[in-house]
Amino acid sequence: MLTISSISEQHQLLGLGRPDHPLISIVEFDAIAMGARSASISFINKFYTITLKPRCISNEKYGRNRHDFNQGMMNFCAPDIKRALEPNDSLPEKGWLLNMHPDFLIGHPLHRRIMEHGFFHYEVNEALHLSPREEQVIARLLDNIRQEYLSIIDPYSQDIILSQVETLLNYANRFYNRQFITRKSINGDLLIKLDLVLDKYFEDDALMITGQPSVKLISEQMNISPNYLSDLLRNMTGQNTQQHIQNRVIKKAKHILLTSDLSVSEVAYKLGFEHTQSFNKLFKNKTKTSPLEFKNSFN
Repeated sequence: MLTISSISEQHQLLGLGRPDHPLISIVEFDAIAMGARSASISFINKFYTITLKPRCISNEKYGRNRHDFNQGMMNFCAPDIKRALEPNDSLPEKGWLLNMHPDFLIGHPLHRRIMEHGFFHYEVNEALHLSPREEQVIARLLDNIRQEYLSIIDPYSQDIILSQVETLLNYANRFYNRQFITRKSINGDLLIKLDLVLDKYFEDDALMITGQPSVKLISEQMNISPNYLSDLLRNMTGQNTQQHIQNRVIKKAKHILLTSDLSVSEVAYKLGFEHTQSFNKLFKNKTKTSPLEFKNSFN
C-alpha cells in the first residue's frame, strides 16, 4: 500500500513538475505521464482530492444509471481513504484533479466544516453525474482556484481560494440533491431494500445475538457507503440511517409490547439492547412515554 503524504510527492508519481503551491494544486489529465496513466496501484492520499471527468464513459464503475446526466462526473475523497487504480482505469484526455492538503485549511472555518460534506466518504460508484451547465459551473470554479494560487501569495490568498472551494462544495451538495431527486424511483427501491434487511433482523431474532445493527453493518449488506445511504435517506425522509433504524426498532417494540406477555426487560433483550435502561431511554425519547406506560395504557 502506497501512502502519498504530500502534493509534491503525488506530482512526482504522476510525472509532473513541482506544484506551484505546496498545499493546493489542480492537475489537468492531459499533463499526466503515460506511464502513470496505465499503472496498477493501491494508495492512500494524506490530502483531499476532487476529480472532474468530462463525458466519462465508465458508467458501471461510477454508478451512472438511466436517470443520470451523461456529461461530466465528479468524485470526492477525504484523506486516509484507500483507493485503487487498475490498468483499465484509463484517464480521459480531458479532466481535472484538485488536491488540497488539510494544512491549507488551518485557521479557516472550512477546516471544521469540510467534513460536514458526506460525499468525501462516498464510494467511487456513488459519483456525482453532471449536466452540461453544472459541469461549466464546476470548471469555472476550478479555473478561479488555479488562477488565484498562481498569483502572488498575500494575506488574502487563503481566504479567496477557500471561498471558491467552499462554493464548489456547496454546488456539489446542490447537484447531489438534484441527483437524489432525479433518481427517486431507484432510491425508493433502496429504501425498500433497507427495510427488508431490517425485517430479517427482526424476524430471525438476530438482534439477540448481534445487538443493535450499526449503520456501517447495514450499509455493507446493501453494498452502499454509510454516508451515501444517510444522505439519501435524509433527502427522501428527512432522517438519517441511524434515525431510520431507531424508528423501525421502536415500531417493532410497540408491536411486541402490545401482542405478547414479555416484560420490558425481555423486550429490550429481544431487540438487541444490552441494558434495559438504554431501551427505556430510546423508547421515551421517541414516544414521550416509557415502554411500561405504553403497554399499560392499552391494558
